[in-house]
Amino acid sequence: MSMKSALQEMEQQDAGPALARNRHELSTIEPTPIESVMVNDPHSIEAEAIRALRTRLAAQHLREGRRSIAVCAAAAESGCTYIALNLAVAMAQAGVRTALVDANLRDPMIADLCGLPLSMPGLSEYLAGDSIAMADVVDTELMPNLAVIGGGEAPPNPQELLSGARFRGLVDQLLREYDLTIFDTAPAKICSDGLRVATMAGFSLIVSRKHQTYFEDMKTLAKQLRADRSVVVGSILNSF
Repeated sequence: MSMKSALQEMEQQDAGPALARNRHELSTIEPTPIESVMVNDPHSIEAEAIRALRTRLAAQHLREGRRSIAVCAAAAESGCTYIALNLAVAMAQAGVRTALVDANLRDPMIADLCGLPLSMPGLSEYLAGDSIAMADVVDTELMPNLAVIGGGEAPPNPQELLSGARFRGLVDQLLREYDLTIFDTAPAKICSDGLRVATMAGFSLIVSRKHQTYFEDMKTLAKQLRADRSVVVGSILNSF
């Protein structure tokens, strides 16, 4: 028997077990890891800084019964999404039932960073009509204690969607179901979407970047947030 014939015969004999093994291997493959330093580099300086922030918020925010927070920034590239994502992961790792919502409908990034399915609808689709249920946009499979709502496709009317009753209803439901809901928001210098979200959340955290954010911009944002009745719980100087 030729080498080729012998290989073909072996392949036919082992086809059943091989297929079974392949199906088992596919079923045990872990999902794509979240792009978070808390998962991918948990011993880094950045991860320790996020844990310190988690400790502060747990002691001064959650202990007071506050169940939501909007992460806001004055300008783009301040690290708003970075802080929102890593803080949500850190909270979930500590056993806090956490929801992370990408409310930056101008430039949504959370779905990509969390590896959500491309076919999965996001916040914009949910807010645009009544045909999509909340369960359709919430992913709870990434890790224990963490639920993620991606932003979806960038809509033509983000501010109107975030100011509507359907978003208010979603926020109210998240506050009932989770210990903490964290909202990523669009930069305040680009639009006022983040201010609307912070008003809905009731509490806000200001993020700035070292050597990039202007102090006057932070002061202006803090003033705007307070005028819109969002309690500023603190600020973060991000250097990562």
